Amino acid sequence: MAVLRTEVFLYERAVILISCFLSFLGSCLIIFTYMLWADLRTKPRKLLVFLSVADLLSAVSYFYGVLRDFDSDSWDCVLQGSVSTFANTSSFFWTVAVAIYLYIFIVRSDQRTANGLLLWFHIISWCVPLGITIAAVSLQKIGYDASNVSVGWCWVSINASDQILWMLLTGKVWEILAYITLPILYILIKKHIKTAHAALSEYRPILAANPMSQFQSSMADTKLTLIPVIFIALRIWSTIRFVLTLTESPAVQNPMLVILHGVGNTFQGGANCIMFVLCTQVVRSRLASALCCCRYEAGCTCCRGSDSNQQPVETPRTDELPVCLG
Repeated sequence: MAVLRTEVFLYERAVILISCFLSFLGSCLIIFTYMLWADLRTKPRKLLVFLSVADLLSAVSYFYGVLRDFDSDSWDCVLQGSVSTFANTSSFFWTVAVAIYLYIFIVRSDQRTANGLLLWFHIISWCVPLGITIAAVSLQKIGYDASNVSVGWCWVSINASDQILWMLLTGKVWEILAYITLPILYILIKKHIKTAHAALSEYRPILAANPMSQFQSSMADTKLTLIPVIFIALRIWSTIRFVLTLTESPAVQNPMLVILHGVGNTFQGGANCIMFVLCTQVVRSRLASALCCCRYEAGCTCCRGSDSNQQPVETPRTDELPVCLG
């Protein structure tokens, strides 16, 4: 494979650094809202928090890598590449874990099995990426990659004789599997919800005609569509550059493609925050109230979290899905 360094221009780095920062803030906001309000601590949001931890680590490691814009192997190149490899792979696993949980809980109507999978989600989503990363570092596969399959940061070293194999193991194979798995699961969930609401409308026409109920159902349906679409829209540019690198195409250095790759890899936390915090009415309203309260009333209690006697709510029934997705 030809080794031609892709130059990352200053304006490209600036855009990607902003994306990293926004993703960091978005991930922190998801974690903050989960910790602040106990009554919003549903199981899907708990999984979203773990996903946000992985996205936060990705954002921090990518920020450092883009800021440094490595041009050779170094100890911090290997460290940054290791953290981003672990966090990025873990993010793929947690993204799929959320979809699997929702599928089992909603479509299979089996809360016990869904909750029982939480331990396995942790084992797989943390330990598998960690094992892959440790193996890659031990075998000296992490290092400078000439920014052909990255944007300034380090990943699989260009000196690795089996570079393609390790690019697959440390990210690409899991990314491609997520492309396939996420649309299938969310289509099945959407289909089940549509059927359930059709039956609900027949037996509960008053609720079916309720504008608020229709709005919430529409928002839930929109989110179920956007989750896999946004994931693929963000990640596909990385896959395209991977394929272009394999074919040794000069298009891999296209500035627009480089920016899209950089933003796509770094903005997942920001995208999740937009969908599950800013576009979720109950969370958005509480945030707005808390911000106004903290600004104007020093003694206000709304910033201290929920009532200590209030119990966390579990994920609701299928006909209350908007709260689950919110």
